Amino acid sequence: MFNTKSVTFDIGGGREVTIETGKLARQADGAVTVRQGNCIILATVVANKEPKEGQSFFPLSVDYQEKFASAGRVPGSFFKREARLNDYEILTSRLIDRALRPLFPEDYFCDVQVLITLVSSDAEVLPDSLACLAASAALAVSDIPIQEIISEVRIAKVDGKFLVNPTRDELAKSDMEFLIAATEKNIMMVEGEAKECQEEDLVKALEIAHDAIRIQVKAQQDLRNQLGLTTKREYTKPYRNEELNEKIIAFAKDKVYAIASSASAKHDRSDAFDALKKEVKEFLGEELPDEDKKLIGHYYGELQYHVVRDMILNDRKRLDGRGLEDVRPLAMEISPLPTPHGSALFTRGETQSLTTVTLGTPLDELLVESAHKSEHTKFILHYNFPPFSTGEVKMMRGVGRREVGHGNLAMRSLKQMMPGSEYPYTVRVVSDILESNGSSSMATVCAGSLALMDAGVLLKKHVSGVAMGLITKGDKFGVLTDILGDEDHLGDMDFKVTGTREGICGVQMDIKVDGLSMDVMRAALAQAKKGRLHILDAMYACIPAHRDDVKPHAPRMVKLVIEKEFIGAVIGPGGKVIQEIQRETGATINIEEVNDRGEVSIFSPQKESLDKAVNWVKGLVAVPVIGDTYEGVVKGIKEFGAFVEFLPKKEGLLHISEISWKRLETMDGIFKEGDKVKVKLLDVDPRTGKYKLSRKVLMPKPEGVKPQGGE
Repeated sequence: MFNTKSVTFDIGGGREVTIETGKLARQADGAVTVRQGNCIILATVVANKEPKEGQSFFPLSVDYQEKFASAGRVPGSFFKREARLNDYEILTSRLIDRALRPLFPEDYFCDVQVLITLVSSDAEVLPDSLACLAASAALAVSDIPIQEIISEVRIAKVDGKFLVNPTRDELAKSDMEFLIAATEKNIMMVEGEAKECQEEDLVKALEIAHDAIRIQVKAQQDLRNQLGLTTKREYTKPYRNEELNEKIIAFAKDKVYAIASSASAKHDRSDAFDALKKEVKEFLGEELPDEDKKLIGHYYGELQYHVVRDMILNDRKRLDGRGLEDVRPLAMEISPLPTPHGSALFTRGETQSLTTVTLGTPLDELLVESAHKSEHTKFILHYNFPPFSTGEVKMMRGVGRREVGHGNLAMRSLKQMMPGSEYPYTVRVVSDILESNGSSSMATVCAGSLALMDAGVLLKKHVSGVAMGLITKGDKFGVLTDILGDEDHLGDMDFKVTGTREGICGVQMDIKVDGLSMDVMRAALAQAKKGRLHILDAMYACIPAHRDDVKPHAPRMVKLVIEKEFIGAVIGPGGKVIQEIQRETGATINIEEVNDRGEVSIFSPQKESLDKAVNWVKGLVAVPVIGDTYEGVVKGIKEFGAFVEFLPKKEGLLHISEISWKRLETMDGIFKEGDKVKVKLLDVDPRTGKYKLSRKVLMPKPEGVKPQGGE
């Protein structure tokens, strides 16, 4: 019934990966399963035979989804079924999309849908590092006209060693982590994070990844050969008219160059290009056939693309008049907003981010749910890109994939410098992009770093980021620092590098040129470092270190670590004790068991309330020590002495004979309830556990005074 074909290869350390086709989803144009251990991924691809009428772009959709059943779990949502893709699935989908998109011919406009599904999970195998392999293999066993086969691997550095597709446990101990996609010959896409790695570490990771990817590409080719596939399907190519193209070039080339070299502002330049486009249409005349009229925009865009690239390479000058290595003017300000717990306004040329920081309690932690496990995170970063930031009118329909991806890059960059798990606050950073002409994600990193310092978060160092471009033609190449929006699509490599003065924290690269040498890559990374350091200097001049304390209106929090056996004492029967503390002090208390110890997070807007709750909890977990001195409160008075609470819920008897060196005949007028009194713990009755206190031993013994008890 099934014509099953498979191929198996080793990814190192005896770990085998098997790609199989012919058994599942046979009506798709291409379908495979990729298996490593108990991890199984199903990937399918279907492409329409013809493009839609008037289609002028390539409509590729990629969706990666994890079925909760794959790990034997029920979704936690109200409906108990998989809903919209979560952020992790969206980010994985974006990584695959970015790697696959360049594989298709430029004139291929048929709808293509790639679906990748985790159907069986393995506790130690990370499925996202196999997902792109599965997607590429599904395309490889189809007749869809891709130009090359690719794959993707994760490279991590653990204890100084580079690992290909590490396990979950290994990844948790890594100093750097990059997902890298490539064909047999060329690196295509890079994304990842590091704890201040050096540029040469990244280059080394690329080389190791490429060697591993070549094995996976060969396996896909072997599977294709088993199926006897030698050709790809024919497709309808869009109408083209080279004679029309020549006319447009002859009429407009010099005029395009004049606009491009005028060093004008974004909207002025855009208006000038639009006006020239109208001139081109008028020059060509109304009698032009309709199919040719539709081509004017295409050829005019191509002309702009090539003229600007040549201008940058030959004149070493850019659209706004800058040199290739120049960063646009910087302006930065902290605390532009009075009420948020931290805020910053970062402006770089025509790109601007207004970023806020909010400090929350452990109750504000974000639940991140995947098929494998659910976990909470205390550091959240959200990125918003409203249409007015580019002077456009668009419907606001929630967060798109672009916003998720840009926010994730900024989050994982700043995360490297955040304090560890001992830091009590949940921290939410929100970047609202107010202007955009060039990388707003890098503006988010810079503004986020400034706002975190402003909020008093214990950020170890400033983190900055810069967006770079690379243009190559023959032996010539030019690396562009701090690219404009108009330069974003011009380059053969677009890359963003974030980091501190000491090293790289985050990288995102899309490489579109064949045969990019590692020497050119090194030059590009060195120039990116120079730009990053320039921005960092300005950031340190704005605020050199985090504030010593949170702002007066920010919440205050203390985390206490207690022994496991005291957790019950703090909570009390049915939560009675912890509820009483919260009621009496006004503080919020959260307690959980972590690593066989109790973590008590105490939160309050007022310092007095916080201190009262902290002392109360400390008292509950403190063990009374004979000989120690305590500040107590009189709780009751009897004829034979006073009962003093010297620790929360711990009372001892201060006998009349231990109050003063003088003999006291009565307790009248000595104390009243609520009085504070300093006492020393003399002894604990071994039979009853009662505490014996003394006040007089803390007082100097007067000369000539006969003490009680005949001393």
